[in-house]
Amino acid sequence: MSNLKLIIRREFIARVRNKTFVVMTFLSPLIFVGMIGLITWLTTLNDDQVYKIGLLDETGNFESYFKNTKSVHYIDYSNLTINTAKDSVLINELYGLLHIPKGKSNTELEKAIEFYSEEAPNIEILQHIEKIISDELTHQNFKKQGVDINIIEKSKAKVDIQVENFLGEKTSKISSYVKMFFGGLAGYLLLMFVIIYGNMVMRSVIEEKTSRIIEVIISSVKPVQLMIGKILGTTLAGVLQFFIWVIIGGVLFFIASFYLGVDIQPGSSEQVSQILQDKDAMKQSQLILEDIKNLPIISLTILFLVYFIGGYFLYSSIYAAIGAAVDSETDSQQFMLPIIVPLMLAFYVGVFSVIENPHGTVSTVFSMIPLTSPIVMLMRVPFGVDWWQVVISILILVISIWFMVVFAAKIYRIGILMYGKKPTYREIFKWLKY
Repeated sequence: MSNLKLIIRREFIARVRNKTFVVMTFLSPLIFVGMIGLITWLTTLNDDQVYKIGLLDETGNFESYFKNTKSVHYIDYSNLTINTAKDSVLINELYGLLHIPKGKSNTELEKAIEFYSEEAPNIEILQHIEKIISDELTHQNFKKQGVDINIIEKSKAKVDIQVENFLGEKTSKISSYVKMFFGGLAGYLLLMFVIIYGNMVMRSVIEEKTSRIIEVIISSVKPVQLMIGKILGTTLAGVLQFFIWVIIGGVLFFIASFYLGVDIQPGSSEQVSQILQDKDAMKQSQLILEDIKNLPIISLTILFLVYFIGGYFLYSSIYAAIGAAVDSETDSQQFMLPIIVPLMLAFYVGVFSVIENPHGTVSTVFSMIPLTSPIVMLMRVPFGVDWWQVVISILILVISIWFMVVFAAKIYRIGILMYGKKPTYREIFKWLKY
C-alpha cells in the first residue's frame, strides 16, 4: 500500500510540474473565453448586416406587403424591365432581385416567381418572402371563392396545451430538452475527461517505457500497483486542473460580462426585452426555471461523481494497457478503436435515443453496458430512472472495472518489458495466458 501511495504521489507531482500542464492549465481558460468573446463579436457583426433586395412586382399586388425590417430592405424596381433591373442590382451591388411576373393565374404564379442573386441566398430570407407571397395568394383565392377573410381570421383558434405531471407540477413544453441539456453536459464532460486524461495515462506509460525507467521501477513495485498508481495520480492531476479551469473561467466570464461590456449570455438585450414584453414567452421562461428547480440535482451530482470516476477508471485501464503494449504513440493508433467507438456510440445514443424515449429499450440497454453506461445513464438521470436500474448499472460497471483492471494488468505486466516489435491483437491475447 505504501508503494502505491508513493507511485500516486510521484505521478501527481510529475504531472503538475510538467511545463505543458502548467501552461495549458492557465492558458486554456483564456483561449476558451477568448473564443466565446470572438464568436459573440462576430455574431453582432452578422446582426448588423442589412440585405438590400430589389423588388420587381409586375402585378402591383404584392409591393405593399414587403415592409423593410432591421435586416432586410426592399428597393422598388417595379418601373423597370427585368433586364434593366438585373443590371441595376449588379451595379449597385444589391443582395438580389425578386421578380414577380404579370399575366399569370395564381396557380401559375406559385411556380413562376424568381429570385436572382450572385450567391446562394439566405434560406431564412427566402422563406420570409415565400410566406408573404403565399399569404397574399391565399387571401386572393379566398376572395375569388367568395369567402370572407375576416370571418376566417376571427375563427382561427390557437391551442396552448398546458403540461403538468400527476403531482400537479407544471412544466414547459421543452422540458425534455432542458433535462437533455443537463444530462448531455454531464455526459460530454465525462467524454472529454476520458479522452484527454486517458491519453495522458497512455503517454506517461509510453514515455517511461521508451526511456527504460520502467525497468528500474518494476524491480521494487508490482506492475499492477504501478498501473493503478499511474491512473490515480493522473486522475488527481486532471481533477485539480479541471477545478482550476472552472475557477479561472468563472472569473474571466465575470470580467468579460461586467467590465469589458461583452454580452456572453445567449441572445441580445433587444431579444431579452422582447421576451419580457411577451407574456407567453415570459410564462414559458418561468416554466423552464421551474423545470430546472425540479431536476434531481442531488441524485445527478452523486451519480455524476460515481459514473465519472467509474467510467474514467474503466477506460484509463485500457489506455494504460495500450501504452504498455506499444513503443510509440503512433503505434497505439491501431488499438484506439475499442476506446473511441464505445465513447462515440454512447454519446450519440444518448443524444438521439434518450431525448426521444429515455425509458425505451435502446436507452435502457445502453445504460447497462459498462462501456456506454457512464454516459448514457448520466443522460437518463434527469428524466427520472428507477433506483433498481441505477443499482444494477453501477454493479455491472464495478464488476467490469475489476475484470478490466485484471485484464489490463496482465497485458501491462508482459507488455511493459516488450520492445522493438509492434504487437498484434493475437499476440496481446496470448499475453493473457501467461
